[in-house]
Amino acid sequence: MTPLAALPFLPEAVIFDMDGLMIDSERVSIACWSQAAGELALPIEDTFWLQLVGLGDRDCELLLREHIDAAQMQALYTRCHDLYEARTQQGLPLRPGILELLELLKQHDIPRAVATSTREPRASRKLAACGLLPYFAAVVTSSDVSHPKPAPDIYLLAAAKLGKAPARCLALEDSPAGTRAALAAGMTVIQVPDLVAPDAAQRALGHRIASSLTDVHALLLPHFAR
Repeated sequence: MTPLAALPFLPEAVIFDMDGLMIDSERVSIACWSQAAGELALPIEDTFWLQLVGLGDRDCELLLREHIDAAQMQALYTRCHDLYEARTQQGLPLRPGILELLELLKQHDIPRAVATSTREPRASRKLAACGLLPYFAAVVTSSDVSHPKPAPDIYLLAAAKLGKAPARCLALEDSPAGTRAALAAGMTVIQVPDLVAPDAAQRALGHRIASSLTDVHALLLPHFAR
């Protein structure tokens, strides 16, 4: 991977996506979608589920409508929800490097917020269950905006809640949709891909793409040493 360009400034705030970036939940989510569809004998290939990563409910439904009818979709959502809730109650693993990064930002009093496509109250429940909720001054979800990712609304609201200009914020994302949302908000963006690798069009956006949150940690360190 090409070495990451240095950050041009010390961010006044850092805004984090949740699923796939901080919490290793996308694999669980896809497994639940796939299991639910299989149990219901729906005509959906396993490769389809990756398309839903990072999208809000509305966009997921639009994609699903290309394959199943309204009744099948309702049954799918109900069963997937039950499966996912059972899995999350067992606890979800964290992505490597997230606690070290959050501790670094906390140590240097850099404000932090979450900007996630997951709706409330599930978002706060997951953050609390993983021990992450105390690190954040604000949690913004798709329940709080009219237009979810890839629209910039979630990121703009997160910056407003922290009282920071978007241009002075660093956004951390894993998904293509989330990356586009943060860029559209005018933020400096570092993408840390999980399940969906950036394609040529994504790379052409010109943002930084890191292999891990440990790399993000390393990018920030020089600013704190000054």
